[in-house]
Amino acid sequence: MRRYCLSLLALIVAFILLLQVGCQEQTKVPDESTVAPVAAEPETVRDEAKTEVDAVQKVPEITFEKTIHDFGEVAAGQKYSGQFKFTNTGDDLLKITEVKRCCGAVTKLSKEELEPGESGLLNVEYKSGLRAGLISRRLYVSSNDKKNPKVTLTIKAKIVPKVEYEPKRIRLVLNDQNAGCPNITLTSLDKKPFSIKTFQSTGGSITAELDASAEATKFVLEPKVDLEKLKSRSAGYISIGLTHPELNRVTIYFSTLQRFQVTPRSIMLYNPEPQEPTVTRVTVASNYGEDFEIESTSSQNGLAKVLSRRKTAKGYQLEVEITPPPPDDTGKATDMLYVQLKDDEKLSIKCYVRYVDKDEQ
Repeated sequence: MRRYCLSLLALIVAFILLLQVGCQEQTKVPDESTVAPVAAEPETVRDEAKTEVDAVQKVPEITFEKTIHDFGEVAAGQKYSGQFKFTNTGDDLLKITEVKRCCGAVTKLSKEELEPGESGLLNVEYKSGLRAGLISRRLYVSSNDKKNPKVTLTIKAKIVPKVEYEPKRIRLVLNDQNAGCPNITLTSLDKKPFSIKTFQSTGGSITAELDASAEATKFVLEPKVDLEKLKSRSAGYISIGLTHPELNRVTIYFSTLQRFQVTPRSIMLYNPEPQEPTVTRVTVASNYGEDFEIESTSSQNGLAKVLSRRKTAKGYQLEVEITPPPPDDTGKATDMLYVQLKDDEKLSIKCYVRYVDKDEQ
C-alpha cells in the first residue's frame, strides 16, 4: 500500500513538471525570422516634411536704423526733410501695408516690398508750426512682420521763431474807435532785415499801408478796420507776407464782439408732426448794453413767424412759431426769420425742419 502511494505521488510530480515546461515554451520570444519587419519611412516623405518646416520658419522682419529723428532747432512755418532707413532682416518677402502720419508731416516710401536683406527709405517732410517750443510727432509703419506688425517712429524739433510778432491774437469791439485794433509789431530776432510784401485779412475787413520796397529788422503796422465789413464777421485772420529767409508768413487771428447776440442762432425740428405748429423762445440781447428797438420781423419762406415779443432788461424775448410743411422727397425744409432793428441792423435766425426715418436715427 505504501509503495502504491509513493508511485502515485511520483506520477503527480512528473505531470506538474511537464505542464511547467509547456508554459515556458509558449512564452519564449519568437524567432527574428518569424517577426514582420517595420517599414522604413521613405526619403521623399522626410524631405517634404523638412521643406514644410523650413517654409513655416521663413518670416519677414523689419528693422529700422533709428526710430527717432530729431530735426533740432527749426524756424517757424518752414519745411524740413528727414529719412528713416529700414531693412528686411528676415528671410521672406517684407510688405509695408500702411504708413500713418501725424499732422504737419508728409511721408513717402522708396519701396513697399523688400526681399530678404534689401533696404528702403521712409522720407519725411515736416512743416513746423508758428508757435515756439518743443514738438514731438509720431508715425506708424505697419507691415507683415508678425513679431513687430506696427513700428512707432518719432520726429522731434525745437521751433525757434526768427521773427517775433505782437499781438498773437486780436479782440475787436464795434463800439470803439477803429474797433479797438492795436498796432502790429514785427521784429527780426536773428537781426536779418526783411520786407513786408503783403497784408490780407478775412473779408478785407482789416487793411494796412505798406511799402514793399522797405527793408528793416523791425516794423510797426497801423491796421485800419472797416466797421461795416466787420459787422457781419465774428472771427477771421490777418495774413502778413514777409521776405525773411526763414519765415515767409505771419498769421494773426482776430475775433469780433458783435453788437447783438441771438440765442439760439438756429432752430432745428426733427420729425415734427406736419402742419402742427411748434412754439419756441428766442432772446435778442445787446453785447454792449445798448437800448434798442425791434421794428419788424419777417419770414423768408413763411414757415416761421413771431407770435409776440417782450422787452427784457438786456433786450427782447420772442415767441417764434414754426409750422412744418408735409415732408417731400428730400425730407428737409428751411426758413430764415429776420428781425429788423430801428437802426437798420438786421438779425437772422435759421430754421430747419427734417424728417428722419427710424432706421436713420
